Amino acid sequence: MSRLLIDEPPLQVLPSLARELGLNEAIMLQQMHYWLIKSSHEFEGVKWFYKTLEDWQTEFPFWSIMTIRRTLTNLEKQKVIRIGNFNKKKFDKTKWYTIEYQCVNRRCVQNEQTMCSSCTDGCVQFEQTYTREYTETTTENNNNVSEEKLSKVVWTDETRHIIDYLNKRTGKKYSVKTKKTAQLVHKLLDNGFTVEDFERVIDIKCKQWLNNEKMNQYLRPRTLFSEKFEDYLNEAPARTKQQGASGQSVSDKMKELFGSDWQG
Repeated sequence: MSRLLIDEPPLQVLPSLARELGLNEAIMLQQMHYWLIKSSHEFEGVKWFYKTLEDWQTEFPFWSIMTIRRTLTNLEKQKVIRIGNFNKKKFDKTKWYTIEYQCVNRRCVQNEQTMCSSCTDGCVQFEQTYTREYTETTTENNNNVSEEKLSKVVWTDETRHIIDYLNKRTGKKYSVKTKKTAQLVHKLLDNGFTVEDFERVIDIKCKQWLNNEKMNQYLRPRTLFSEKFEDYLNEAPARTKQQGASGQSVSDKMKELFGSDWQG
């Protein structure tokens, strides 16, 4: 039997919740619900629990700290969680979390796998579902879904800013009306990446590829905003030939060693 197949309690996530909040956010929120059930910490009638980013990464070893931080921030922006600080020691910055169950309940449409059920203490309980029957999905259905999503793409100010920034940095003229480009950008934004993340990736790859005749052609949306986006985001900016390992120019390093009399 394969050790990669489920032989342990799996992570739970409902498709309706993932569709509403984003996949990473849905996984995180479900796990938060688990810890709130187990928590004995209550402030002003509300249950809370605490975790550090390192604790979260132990729980989700397939996510980087940056992904975890971005997922938590996105949940807070969507107002489905609250983050607080109830630590006794002022220097302790460990964050505390609770779920805004009423907000979750309003946002999520109830269906056959309802994520919510009535709760006697005024909250909303997530159903624990350990098995699910999957119906066959045909290629035709998949194509219809893809086409439907593509036809519903709406160009936001964020998307326009990202493409305009790419054109400005590269000197190219990518259209802000291309649906495929919109789909790539929206997918990343929906997964919690920010406009600043896009700008950083564009800046990093421009430093590496802009003046490279062979690589310049890859300064395009379908390459930059692909599944490698997070890898690009975590790359260190390229150093110039005149910079040492510390990031200082050779001239500045020599002045530091020999004083202002150094003549580069």
